[in-house]
Amino acid sequence: MSGVVAGFTVIFVVIAVGFFLGRSGTLGDHGQFVLSRLVFFVATPALLFDTLVNADLSVVFSTTLAVASATAFAVAGIYLLVARLWLRRPLPELTIGALASSYVNSANLGIPIAVFVLGDASFVAPLLLFQILIFSPIALTVLDISTMRQTTSRIETITAPLKNPIVLAGAAGLAVAVSGWTPPEALMQPFSLIGGASVPGALLAFGLSLYGVRVLEKGASPRRDVALASVLKICVQPVLGYLMARYLFGLDGHQLFAIVVVSTLPTAQNVFVFASRYQRGMVLARDAAFVTTLASIPAIALVALLLT
Repeated sequence: MSGVVAGFTVIFVVIAVGFFLGRSGTLGDHGQFVLSRLVFFVATPALLFDTLVNADLSVVFSTTLAVASATAFAVAGIYLLVARLWLRRPLPELTIGALASSYVNSANLGIPIAVFVLGDASFVAPLLLFQILIFSPIALTVLDISTMRQTTSRIETITAPLKNPIVLAGAAGLAVAVSGWTPPEALMQPFSLIGGASVPGALLAFGLSLYGVRVLEKGASPRRDVALASVLKICVQPVLGYLMARYLFGLDGHQLFAIVVVSTLPTAQNVFVFASRYQRGMVLARDAAFVTTLASIPAIALVALLLT
């Protein structure tokens, strides 16, 4: 339990710094907008490229990957179906909501939790690579196409995903990893240095977005969307992870516990960065990340109580 507290403490402290930066006006009126774009266009692609170049791709083919990908797609599909039929949201908002319900905070919270609670950061590596290589490119492609103007040409529509910096960085990093070439350290250091700003930058931008607003404010926040995404993320995804790991793969003990803990991690702040980039579903992403982060603390504690 001390590992859970330690991991969440780091998150809340950095978010609080962002909140007070917003309150003091240090970064000006457009600080959150500029910081979000810096994270999206520069820091996250650099982190992604640096991570994939040095990744052991053998971890991709694992039980954790199978469970993580299946549950993420299942929960996102449930959100899309329910929100479309019940809430009648347009595709960009549906996409952000689907991400809020299934895109796990695998980096800035998942790694500390994996180290302190599970004793091994490798438990979160397959999930991290899945989200980087498959999940986010699919979502960003949908957002790219669905937010384009109706006057956009067919060629521009087709090539839009190829201009996305995160998709390009992921493809480049994967290509280098598959080739077996090890880039010189002098070449990789700038990527490592800039990529190091991705996680704190996303948290600071999230904290900035909280100043001057009320989370779940009536009339401003899409409460039903947030409730749906939060329930799917904190309740449904871990249950699906448990059922799949336990009865489909026959796992038990610490490995089963690890998969369920990883599935219980909250919505990643990256979803808010994506929403900010496209200026769609920002309040939904912000409120869902806030609610699930708070709710995941007792949820992970309950998982630990039941499975250890």
